[in-house]
Amino acid sequence: MTADERMMSQMASKKGFIAALDQSGGSTPAALRLYGIADTDYSGEEEMFRLMHMMRVRIMTAPAFTGDKVIGAILFEKTMEGEASGKDVPSFLWQDRGVVPFLKVDKGLSAEESGVQLMKPMPDLDALLARAVKKGMFGTKMRSVIAHSDRAGIAAVVKQQFDVGRQILRHGLVPIIEPEVSIKSPTKPDAEAILREELVRALDDLPEGERVMIKLTIPTVADFYKPLVDHKSVVRVVALSGGYSRSDACEKLARNHGMIASFSRALTEDLRIGMSDMEFDAILASTVEEIYNASAFKI
Repeated sequence: MTADERMMSQMASKKGFIAALDQSGGSTPAALRLYGIADTDYSGEEEMFRLMHMMRVRIMTAPAFTGDKVIGAILFEKTMEGEASGKDVPSFLWQDRGVVPFLKVDKGLSAEESGVQLMKPMPDLDALLARAVKKGMFGTKMRSVIAHSDRAGIAAVVKQQFDVGRQILRHGLVPIIEPEVSIKSPTKPDAEAILREELVRALDDLPEGERVMIKLTIPTVADFYKPLVDHKSVVRVVALSGGYSRSDACEKLARNHGMIASFSRALTEDLRIGMSDMEFDAILASTVEEIYNASAFKI
């Protein structure tokens, strides 16, 4: 079995969850503040990303961060290009830790229109995807945001996601389609209903044999996305924490069968730069266990 086949098997069927270590320029300062690094502790983007990389390496090299429970990790572009324990990060994750690497490819969000935020243009995407393939990445992730139950807006989000998804598939990578419904949306259940319809339609239109992953906000109604979980063109459905605390996100996720976590802030919310390695590793191990249980064992 090739590395790609082993990765596909792991992502399709192994118990566990995906760690989202892909904060980009816009979300990095907040992640660093939560970690205990104030805005005044660094100067400029380069220093900011250096500190963020150090935090990510500390997480990735912790004893609990292995493919036993963390089956995948989504990386920011600069993290893909960086090193951990003297190796390229993607090689370290897969070869040393058994964790399947993904790359965040979107360049952020456009201004809200028709109740949604589409992705900004990605003119250099093909070059980035070619680099990702050389680095041994398995797949990608890209995020849009839905704020209201506007059918035209949601249809536009899904169309853009799948248009770009087909471009990613042409490079032999598996795209994670992420149309996030804001947990603050006043019409969240209606937006989820429209989104499910549009996603099923787009999945039905995929050519035979082409498969994607889908990352979604935990739905208002438990198991609402089960038709997506069961769709032949879906490798896995994963859940973002979306602003919920980890305990809330895990409680809600445990009620959704076939859905596993892909948490970012909920994964790191209790980690602090001033912790000893022993304390840091113990808290991360407890966090990994909690998220794993919500992903693997359902109510």
